[in-house]
Amino acid sequence: MTQTDPSAPAAPPAPWPDALARLAADQARVRSGGGPKAQQRQHEKNRLTARERIARLVDEGTPFDELMTFAGYGMYEDVGGCPSGGTVTGIGTIAGRPWMIVANDATVKAGAFFPITAKKVIRAQTIALENHLPVVYLVDSAGVYLPMQDEIFPDQDDFGRVFYLNARMSARGIPQIAAIMGNCVAGGAYLPVMCDTLIMTEGSGLYLAGPALVKAAIGQVVDSEDLGGASMHASIAGTVDYKEPDDEAALKRIRALADLYAQGEVAPFARRRKATVSAPERDLTDLVGFDGGKTYDVRDLITALVDGGEFHEFKPDYGETLVCGFARAGGYPVAFVANQRTVIKKKLKSGGEPGLRTRIEVGGVIYGDSADKAARFIMDANQAGVPLVFLSDVTGFMVGRDSEQEGIIRRGAKLVNAVSNSVVPKITIITGGSFGAGNYAMNGKAYAPRFLFAWPSAKYAVMSGNAAAKTLLDIQLAALKRAGHQPDDEELQRLYDEVKAKYDTELDPRYAAARLWVDEIIPPNDTRDRLIRALEACAQNPEQDEFRVGVFQV
Repeated sequence: MTQTDPSAPAAPPAPWPDALARLAADQARVRSGGGPKAQQRQHEKNRLTARERIARLVDEGTPFDELMTFAGYGMYEDVGGCPSGGTVTGIGTIAGRPWMIVANDATVKAGAFFPITAKKVIRAQTIALENHLPVVYLVDSAGVYLPMQDEIFPDQDDFGRVFYLNARMSARGIPQIAAIMGNCVAGGAYLPVMCDTLIMTEGSGLYLAGPALVKAAIGQVVDSEDLGGASMHASIAGTVDYKEPDDEAALKRIRALADLYAQGEVAPFARRRKATVSAPERDLTDLVGFDGGKTYDVRDLITALVDGGEFHEFKPDYGETLVCGFARAGGYPVAFVANQRTVIKKKLKSGGEPGLRTRIEVGGVIYGDSADKAARFIMDANQAGVPLVFLSDVTGFMVGRDSEQEGIIRRGAKLVNAVSNSVVPKITIITGGSFGAGNYAMNGKAYAPRFLFAWPSAKYAVMSGNAAAKTLLDIQLAALKRAGHQPDDEELQRLYDEVKAKYDTELDPRYAAARLWVDEIIPPNDTRDRLIRALEACAQNPEQDEFRVGVFQV
């Protein structure tokens, strides 16, 4: 039996278990909303919390795929924060069909809209619009958070966009059901009234201006029930379609109505769906290192995600730092574009330097031939009508004299063009680095992915931490020298540490998720299930635009 020396230093903790434990703890803290006391106050009003409502709404035994859990994370701390953006959004199955659910969390500032709240609701509506997902709104909100009204109210992607998308979805025939289960005031009152069906619980209030504001504006004294209660709207104004006594009855009504909606056609790719075949079992945290320092063959990751591990690789011996190919996930056909993370020995064309026939290519870097291959493959996927899945662990495009002479800018532009104009559903999963123009080529947020997931290992910035810290430090030093100050070694180290710490904070995927640059942070071993359910959501939209690329660099 081996004895352990108690005086020996403990082994450093494994990064993945720590990262996953932290993710779970952070999610639990965020999902507690305004905390136990705020939840108790909600219960004292005979109302459920947002997540309790959702749990009762979705089909029993089915998952609720929450989206944008970390919205607002670390933001608005001077006013007490806004956990999860004060609203809960995600996709759940209701009556056997995926629905987008948007639920105000009244335990967070009475469900008031912060700037990030509006952006989160708009992103949820955009996902619903692009995928033709029906929507349920569970409304319990005090309206706009007035101290920040200038950041919420006026711009194109601010609060007004919510109602714009309300109307656009209605015009496209996408079902929308709203249930007012608490406050619904001011501009926010338009959202439920613009839906197909409006349910309201007794004790709730729906009005453009509450009793206090009515008194201040026109001197009229009126109580909440006469002004905008459920009975008034059901029997006098005629605004409400169904009046229910409480949350439970309202949720039961939603489920009954959802079960009556007709099911439309599915997407062309979904008509080629086959029975799901299990993927080979593999712990993805054993394959992919947390800190990006471990090389791995991305083909192993792909085969762990796809049905039966069967992958039809496209041009496997060319442009090897990007791996492309077709497979199935959950029975759906899919097309992968993935950053290879091995070190590659590439054969060179003849006619180069005497005796030089190979060079080393670094995994995670996009070279000219890789860009060419991926652009062509994306065109093939669009021609076949197959959804694209990007596995992003990218450092960026190759730089230097040789790369420039090989036309890296022209060839990279071709790839960005193909990504931009792709018309099949696109899903991006960031497993490691997502740096600079590599983020663009690998279908970052600016390129309209239907869904964008990140692992806790994701790093999201214009360049890696050390390179950025040194660049930013050089800028600071130049400014100090112009001001006549020459820092000593100790001050230089302190400045570097400050810059590096700030940049490392911004590299964290929670920072990106807080600002909705990613839709959700997911554990690696949940990737296949989340991918399949994302494809199921994409399958609800039967429409596909014509694929056109415009001027294409050759």
